[in-house]
Amino acid sequence: MKLLCQKDELSATLAAVGRAAAAKGPVAALTHVLLQAEDGRVTVAGSDGEMSLRAPLDARIEDAGAVVLPRLAADVVRSMPPGEVVLDHRPGEGVVSLTGGSSAFTLNCLQASEYPELPADEGEGVALPAAVIAAAADRVGRAASRDDTRPVLTGVLMRIEPGTLTTVATDSYRLAVRQAPIEGGPAEPVQALVPARALAEAQRAVALAGAGEVEVALGESRGVFRAGDVRLTTRLIAGQFPDYRQLIPERFDHDLQLDRAEFLGVLTRIAVIAQRNTPVRLSLSEGTLTVSAVNEQLGEGRESIPVPFSGDPLEIGFNVEFLRAGAESAEGETLRLGIISPLRPGLLRGEDDAFRYLLMPIRLSG
Repeated sequence: MKLLCQKDELSATLAAVGRAAAAKGPVAALTHVLLQAEDGRVTVAGSDGEMSLRAPLDARIEDAGAVVLPRLAADVVRSMPPGEVVLDHRPGEGVVSLTGGSSAFTLNCLQASEYPELPADEGEGVALPAAVIAAAADRVGRAASRDDTRPVLTGVLMRIEPGTLTTVATDSYRLAVRQAPIEGGPAEPVQALVPARALAEAQRAVALAGAGEVEVALGESRGVFRAGDVRLTTRLIAGQFPDYRQLIPERFDHDLQLDRAEFLGVLTRIAVIAQRNTPVRLSLSEGTLTVSAVNEQLGEGRESIPVPFSGDPLEIGFNVEFLRAGAESAEGETLRLGIISPLRPGLLRGEDDAFRYLLMPIRLSG
């Protein structure tokens, strides 16, 4: 196999696909990426056995063929001089050469026959705006758990129905829900639990394709995200996701209206002190919200802002990074904070209820 490609195009595609490859594991080929040049097309693929990503490569083919490249090939190509790179591999040999400008590299590689078969497609899906998938990954996916001992909580629930896409994630300490309007949709609602990592990689795949639309097909055990000629396939998570509708209170004793940018600024400054699991305190008194943190090793910080609050003073504690993530994810200039009591969850919303972020409090001492 021999092909010629612009350095930036090759390094970017290898790096993007390499993110889907396994970091380690019993199948050595899955820690590499597969490059195929056939029928006038060049495709690069990576997989960890659970998720796979396939992307086209704009290259000129001199000799068709296939090779399995180490992931560091992306770093090697990135380091090369600007211009065209020649990739050359002879069938049966365990090396591939990369030359461009004054640079020449020879890398150990594997044969294409050693690479496991990639999963088949899932058929026709639903076309969604790329921005909707990006928002689901950025604003909702960050609330998913990173603890693999509870696989169900490492996913993002996606429910597609006529006119609406609902995405939900929780790590049991916080819960994010976002509803986005879409055009059309399936005749009957379709839902599946997509790994949060796969959703994040789907967002990157869309950016790689430069597409404004994503086709999403959710099967019984696999889901597919197609953006242009880029395709991400992922195993879906089996299990019962918590009924989020029962977790969100219908009413709150206090519904505070905050300037979102101002509140985020305060949280960012207080977070410097609220380290090492130190809770941030929200103290409410007549017309004032005081945000503070006390850290025995670092010191103390506090800042007050005016809020439309009246009634008995109230103090509630939260994980500052979780609270800040919710405030960042809400949309609009106004942030609404619903509070019932110091021991009940708080709810962050934007100017409407399209995004809701439920956050468990931390019991305060003293």
